[in-house]
Amino acid sequence: MAWNLADAAGPAAEFRAARDFLLAHREDYPAAREGFAWPRPREFNWALDWFDRIAEGNDRTALWIVEEDGTEARHSFDALRRRSGQVANWLRAQGVRAGDRIVVMLGNQTELWETALAAMKLRAVVIPATPLLGPADLADRIARGRAAHVLARSEDAAKFADVPGDYTRIAVGGAPGAPWLAYEDSAAAPEDFTSDGPTLADDTLLLYFTSGTTARPKLVEHTHISYPIGHLSTMYWIGLRPGDVHLNISSPGWAKHAWSNLFAPWNAEATVFVHNYTRFDAARLMAEMDRCRVTSFCAPPTVWRMLIQADLTALRTPPREVVAAGEPLNPEVIETVRRDWGVTIRDGFGQTETSVQIANPPGQPLKTGSMGRPSPGFTVVLLDPVTGEPADEGEIALDLRDPARRPVGLMTGYAGDPERTAEAMADGFYRTGDIGSRDADGYLTYIGRSDDVFKASDYKISPFELESALLEHEAVVEAAVVPAPDPLRLAVPKAYVVLAAGWEPGPATAAALFAHSRATLSSYKRIRRLEFADLPKTVSGKIRRIELRERTAQGGGTEYREEDHR
Repeated sequence: MAWNLADAAGPAAEFRAARDFLLAHREDYPAAREGFAWPRPREFNWALDWFDRIAEGNDRTALWIVEEDGTEARHSFDALRRRSGQVANWLRAQGVRAGDRIVVMLGNQTELWETALAAMKLRAVVIPATPLLGPADLADRIARGRAAHVLARSEDAAKFADVPGDYTRIAVGGAPGAPWLAYEDSAAAPEDFTSDGPTLADDTLLLYFTSGTTARPKLVEHTHISYPIGHLSTMYWIGLRPGDVHLNISSPGWAKHAWSNLFAPWNAEATVFVHNYTRFDAARLMAEMDRCRVTSFCAPPTVWRMLIQADLTALRTPPREVVAAGEPLNPEVIETVRRDWGVTIRDGFGQTETSVQIANPPGQPLKTGSMGRPSPGFTVVLLDPVTGEPADEGEIALDLRDPARRPVGLMTGYAGDPERTAEAMADGFYRTGDIGSRDADGYLTYIGRSDDVFKASDYKISPFELESALLEHEAVVEAAVVPAPDPLRLAVPKAYVVLAAGWEPGPATAAALFAHSRATLSSYKRIRRLEFADLPKTVSGKIRRIELRERTAQGGGTEYREEDHR
């Protein structure tokens, strides 16, 4: 059943009109930037007002999951509409009420999407959690998130044995016994769901714990419009169209999964495609992309770097759109994909706190190293770290001084932490904590986290720039640069390097990388110290440079010095 704009009025129609405007101007950035206006409804429930409307009677595939063993599941829009209604009715019968907080700890499985839609319909608050979490992290999330319910895989039930709290326990995959309830019992519930009250736009929908690369994870609060409507900007950046098959490689429990495996594709009425695997296999992934006709592909830089180690020409039908997010993408990866696939990876910038703020949308001129220009609906400024005034280089910030222009795709704040919220949004700006520069054409280039940039001999050093240079060498798979104490220069750049297959750690490889550094970097930026080691990461895959800085300060490990390898 097709849903026409003329069939509805109110918030759903307003949302669809904004969506259709961006689709119509998907390759006309100036027009999209000039003409786009955020829908700002007083009441809105994305699952009921949008998803169910486009899903009713719609047999097109909404969710397509391919497992490692070759089995697969395909679910139509209408099937998910009906199934999420069952789950919502069953959860309500188990005591889940509007405003209740639910920790959802599932993998890339059908029940994850059913639960997301059901919780929205109930007006419950979802606290996404990766199955990689252990009991200590879960105790923190349940306590700080004030969770009333937990929904997890049955194989993870034991992790909650010593996690205190009076919360309902629901297991997916068979209940392991009392006090756990069996999610599968929801199949007996009725499909038709009726809400017991209106959903206000500023009602809380999601509470995300950040990955905590430098400090204790923050608790980011999003509403029923900040992510569902806010991710219109993400849809626009990716270049999604109705009927697309979209593959995003991301783990459940993190914001990027909601960005690109839920809101952005279903805002566009595209198919969410998932390929599950225990160990990354580039050849198998590309085979599935060919077989299933993936039209758009998003992956973090780590995956892109692994992909280019393989023969990319094995993919006979490359996606129309390819993007990267999570961390800036290094230029040599972009060049390799352009050569072998004939498409250009487009960078975008956003955070758990926002949807895509800055991006290279389809059809626009690209500048090497630039993450693009402000997304439609976002006013981006760079604030000088000393004066706090707008500048051509400084902290990336969103201008909130005019409430009428405040981007919808921005969090409410940090739940339970008014001081941190006030600090992040002081003086009418939301400060991202990231440093960037702007050129004469308005293109923004990422420099680094404000707490990662450091000085050596009074020169400012961007770790990302040095890491990009190292990654140009065939020996390097991953690299992270941090300051190392130096009696003369105060600090010098030290690189921790993960080597490609066929390269051995030792003086010869160190000498080759120091020579490469001298050939590609200005003298004040050169790598002066080097160590071969695995990189510590958060469970979401981001490098914990704070651990590397601490390791560097404490010493130890086999360190190579440039002055010894000339």
